[in-house]
Amino acid sequence: MPESSVDTSIELAGALSTPLRFARGRPGARCPTRTMAQNPRKSTQRERLLSGMVAATNRRGYAGATVSAVIAEAGVSRPTFYDYFADRDDCLQAAIEDVQQELLAAITQELAQRPANEALAGAVAALVAYASAEPAKAGFLLSESMAGGTRALDQRDRGIAKLAAAIERAQRGASADQRVADLDPRVALGGVYRIIGTRLRRGEQAVSKLNDELLAWVASYERAAGERRWQKLSPGPVPERSPHLPDAPIHQAPALFPAGRPRLSEAEIAENHRLRILYATAQLAVEKGYPATTVADITRSASVDGRAFYRHFSDKQEAFTAVHELGFQQVMDVTAKAFFSVEGWPQRSWEAGRALTQLLQENPLVARVGFVEAYAVGASAVQRIEDSHTAFVFFLQEGLLQQPKDSVPPSRVAMEAIIAAVFETIYLQVRAGAESQLPAMLGQIEHLWLTPFLGVAEADAFIERQQRASKARKRSRAGASDGG
Repeated sequence: MPESSVDTSIELAGALSTPLRFARGRPGARCPTRTMAQNPRKSTQRERLLSGMVAATNRRGYAGATVSAVIAEAGVSRPTFYDYFADRDDCLQAAIEDVQQELLAAITQELAQRPANEALAGAVAALVAYASAEPAKAGFLLSESMAGGTRALDQRDRGIAKLAAAIERAQRGASADQRVADLDPRVALGGVYRIIGTRLRRGEQAVSKLNDELLAWVASYERAAGERRWQKLSPGPVPERSPHLPDAPIHQAPALFPAGRPRLSEAEIAENHRLRILYATAQLAVEKGYPATTVADITRSASVDGRAFYRHFSDKQEAFTAVHELGFQQVMDVTAKAFFSVEGWPQRSWEAGRALTQLLQENPLVARVGFVEAYAVGASAVQRIEDSHTAFVFFLQEGLLQQPKDSVPPSRVAMEAIIAAVFETIYLQVRAGAESQLPAMLGQIEHLWLTPFLGVAEADAFIERQQRASKARKRSRAGASDGG
């Protein structure tokens, strides 16, 4: 063997036998051979960590998906974890993005094979197929990742927005007279995320059986592409304030005690502390989010000491759960009163939607805890969300009596999809914070709610009548006020 060949072989052998700790090298050092040999290993370790995050989150919830839990699932060392990720939130972000890329590829492939007018249906079918083939990844993305705080929710929403953009690009190829589902793709996909995520959380693996019923739900919103009016989540006219709303905010901090020894009973003092803790907990849900909030944050904001907190709650989860429960009860109470205050199912649905959207707009703490932070609070709060889905199905049941005789009524899955899409609409507005326009989304919500029962034309006509009547009442009140 020539001497130069021997030298090259020795160099190559030395590079391949160099310990991993030298892979990063010193600043300015160059070793192409070493980089080529070790990049595949680094890629594999990163993939194992991402899979470890998925497995740990699915097994323990994000609260239990500590760095220790992730590296145990991945089978790598703690230093290796920090080679790739700054902290567990960083790893969660990367894992969400990784699964989203897989899902986007699957949906993009399906869209390429579908006619333009079937783009949304194709995306839903591809999503169901992906969840059937990859239930662990799908459960992580569609459900468990919502417990990861603001950054994780931002990543989730960006992923849905990318899918929606792909659907909208595909739909542009539809001719004006082709029938297309008149839905905002973000709302439709977000609703399907919730439907599938709920089932995967319960351990139901056979989600493929949802496909036909979800596609029938999407088809119930079809109309000529050139006549669509609800394909974007745009604000409409705001109706007058519902008479069923409470006069005071649901979460309101009681006054602090004056200096000196208060002349109150121990029970009164304890109740004052409890209400201040609840208010502080709700306020911190908006300011910091559940994952970042500590008991110390709550006690400091409530102006109570730790002993007062632990007399009422065992931990922050119990405090957040109490806030969520109080908000849930008020939401259901106001919505039900509004629903049964009038006759006729479409009118009842309008009044209930008007009260619900305005209640949440006027009580942002309730909206934030109930529709955003609840997923991070734990199983009890998530169960409460699912209970509310069941409660809202009750409001839909009367709609079955509105069905034309020759039409197929919405299935149970379709009704769940309606509610999930309404909740996604509310969620998107709540996440908008100060820019939230929930009352202005009433037309969108009623379209989601009524159309599968009444049909596109009749639902539109009803919504337009309600909006005109509301505008006329506002004008009449304004005239009476000017005249007085």
